Amino acid sequence: MFRLRPTVRRAAFVLVLFVLLGTAPAYGQTTTDPPPPVIAEGVTVASVAVGGMTADEATTAVRAFFARPFTFTLHGHTWTSGPARVGASVDYPAVVAAALAAAPSTALPLPVTVYGPTLRAYVARKATLYRRAAVNSRVFLRYLRPFVTRSKNGYAMSQLDARLLIRSLLAAHERGPTELPSHVLVPKITRENFGPVIVIRRGSHRLYVYKVMLYWRTFGVAVGRPEFPTPLGHFTIVTKQRDPWWYPPDSSWAAGASPIPPGPGNPLGTRWMGLSAPGVGIHGTPDAASIGYSASHGCIRMRIPDAEWLFDRVRIGTHVFIVSA
Repeated sequence: MFRLRPTVRRAAFVLVLFVLLGTAPAYGQTTTDPPPPVIAEGVTVASVAVGGMTADEATTAVRAFFARPFTFTLHGHTWTSGPARVGASVDYPAVVAAALAAAPSTALPLPVTVYGPTLRAYVARKATLYRRAAVNSRVFLRYLRPFVTRSKNGYAMSQLDARLLIRSLLAAHERGPTELPSHVLVPKITRENFGPVIVIRRGSHRLYVYKVMLYWRTFGVAVGRPEFPTPLGHFTIVTKQRDPWWYPPDSSWAAGASPIPPGPGNPLGTRWMGLSAPGVGIHGTPDAASIGYSASHGCIRMRIPDAEWLFDRVRIGTHVFIVSA
């Protein structure tokens, strides 16, 4: 019987195995994979030169270009943020596929997608973080006279304009530094609109009126008896009433008293200016003889014409200081 030599048998076995697996190499060829395709020379994506690069190399280069952080400023504050933080993204596979298919020296754009909710949330957070509230004028006493502080403007980021600006930076692939738009916050209370200030010197039985910080008028007043002292402190006028009713307070000295309607016998006179101190107010009195003494149950009495003059010139919120001097 015919027998194959061992070397021939091994070669035949290997050939049969390649045929069965479908991987039999052609005569004179090797099994090395072909090199990956490269992008044509001169091709750019945005300003990134990707000519001669493979897909992986181009992806890395474009990704690094797009990931450059923004530098933002707002009234002296500076910070950086990557594009992803503002909701921006790029479809890298699509961009690289377009580059591979492009003719030599083609300039390709780099489209950017912005997710609106992420951008809005980012801008809102930064607007809250870097907002400076306006500072209203305040008043305190300095040598028994009112001193009103200066007000200060504040600022806040203009959020809609900031979002539009960030979108334009993304489209142009710019990263700043960029000053984000803002608007001024104006204080509600300033020296110009502060209004009058009242200083009551309890021990001297005098009421002083100031136009903000400038002396205006002085009036004699009656204040509380030693057993019902007028409270000391910083208060405001919280209510104003013309021709008020008098209602008995919840106190032992008024037990059994009845309300008194407006008229000549009303103990409040014709005007009532209630303070933020409970149950205490500035009012007129039909008992002009009590002016200059500690004669009331805690309120500040004025002559009726004086109370009417003051009533017409103060407002809800007018500051009232009561001192012991």
